[in-house]
Amino acid sequence: MMMITVILFGAFLTCAHGDGVTDVVLSCTLVEEGVGLGGMGGGSLFKRTPATLVLKDVSVPPDESLETLTPFVPPSIPDPDAILLETKVSSPEIPNVHVLLHADCNDQEVMCEISRYTPRGSQESSDPAYFMVSLNVEGVEFSTALILQTLPVEKDLSTLIQSKLGLPLSQSGTLLTEVIFLVFSHIKSVTAALRGDALLNCGFKQQDVPLAQEVGVEWRLQHRGKGWKVLDMKTSLDDVEGSTVVHAERRGSSMEVAQVVGEGNASLTLNKLRVMDEGTYICTVSIGLFHAQQVIQLHVIQPPHVSLSEEKLVLQTNSPQMLSCHCTKYYPLDAQMEWLSLSPTDTEPTVLPDQGSLSSHRQHGDGTYSLSSHLTLPTSVSPGTKLTCRVSHPALEAPLSVSLVVESPQLGSYWWVLGFLIVTVLFFYQLMR
Repeated sequence: MMMITVILFGAFLTCAHGDGVTDVVLSCTLVEEGVGLGGMGGGSLFKRTPATLVLKDVSVPPDESLETLTPFVPPSIPDPDAILLETKVSSPEIPNVHVLLHADCNDQEVMCEISRYTPRGSQESSDPAYFMVSLNVEGVEFSTALILQTLPVEKDLSTLIQSKLGLPLSQSGTLLTEVIFLVFSHIKSVTAALRGDALLNCGFKQQDVPLAQEVGVEWRLQHRGKGWKVLDMKTSLDDVEGSTVVHAERRGSSMEVAQVVGEGNASLTLNKLRVMDEGTYICTVSIGLFHAQQVIQLHVIQPPHVSLSEEKLVLQTNSPQMLSCHCTKYYPLDAQMEWLSLSPTDTEPTVLPDQGSLSSHRQHGDGTYSLSSHLTLPTSVSPGTKLTCRVSHPALEAPLSVSLVVESPQLGSYWWVLGFLIVTVLFFYQLMR
């Protein structure tokens, strides 16, 4: 079977209407995936053809000006070889679609993939035809999967057929479609503390006339090449009592049934996070014959606890001394440790040229790690020098430091010991006389 994908690389125009809505025109590339050459090294061949996607009736916020926007004008002479998709996005509205208005000015890349979509139990060549569109904008929380349905076109002897897609075009040469179902996420990446809670955002919308009353939501987790189900729910949008069935494979995972039914909110809550909860979560919403997905990344973090092996350090000149810094119970693995020195005559600390030795990473039963750094005091260290162990870690907003000041030898105790030895010698001398 041949699959056709359209990838949109973010070059677009905005075209104004006079009623607070505008059109967003995206320059696209149609990527057709077919069967590759036979024999060794054979694989898929890709043909790239220019394409255009027009999002019609995009709502403009009240504080936005339409004066600088120009109306979208279809080609004066329809071209059956041109790929020009036109879709209404006013009902259902795409959440946060207004970010497309400024993505180009903000140097944010708009990524969109379009593929032919076949509803369950239908034939690929069925009428109407369907498309799946995945929209993402770099650097902002905007991610939406749309299902488009082609609109009927009056056919006569003059009707043009799009040469690559095999679908009838409107009189202006566009392929008319409308959004019938969408799944979106406002937050594509979530960072949460170990043993804390996390909310993974996912929602859906459909046309005013429902595609179906039964809705299914499934959450899956993929991490390090493995995947498993977290939770799935089946319920009815008409809120029939007893129609909801929930299977939670992960203890402490939940969805609010009332929000799924009333608001189209299929967000997942995870309580008491573990390291093994980290990974890629896939939210799949199914209504009738249609389904669409969103992908959300969950990062689990735990800041380290940092301590020194000694509370105080008295300088010894006759033997080498070691000071250890312990960085414990952190996640993820990326911890950096360094030693700094501030002598009594300096105003700013300096990084020691000899950073000592690091232990191997130790992993605990809860998945967190520990690491130690062992420093042999340089011979140049003088009393009053401040030694600092500084630790950097993704869970810390700023590096964490622990310090101590090298103390002078205690001369009073030395003379006490010497006096004790002299008295002892004199005592035994008197006994031996």
